[in-house]
Amino acid sequence: MSAEDLEKYETEQELQLYREYRDVVGLFTHVVETERRFYLCNEVDLQVRSDGGEVYFDVRMTDAWVWDVYRPARFVKKVRVITFKDVNIEDITKSDLEFPKGETFPR
Repeated sequence: MSAEDLEKYETEQELQLYREYRDVVGLFTHVVETERRFYLCNEVDLQVRSDGGEVYFDVRMTDAWVWDVYRPARFVKKVRVITFKDVNIEDITKSDLEFPKGETFPR
C-alpha cells in the first residue's frame, strides 16, 4: 500500500466518522472531551478526587458514543475515564445541532 493509498483510506475513514457523528449527535445531551477522546453521552458524572496530594478526575458516562476512527463499535453502554488532565463537559442544546444545508466534510 502506497503512502497515497494510506492517506486516501484515512481521509475516507474520517469522512465516514464525521457523517456518523452528524447523524447521531441529536441523540445525546452532553459532550465530554478528555486528553485522549471525544464523547457524546446522555449521562455524565464528574468526581474530583485526591490521592496523596495528586488531584485527578473520575468521569463516568452512560449511553455514550466515542469519536475514534479506529474503533469498530463506537456506541458504548458505560464508560469510565480516570485522568490527571483537563476534562471539558458541555450540554448540547438543540440549536447547536443545526448543520448548514449541503455542507460536507472539508477535504
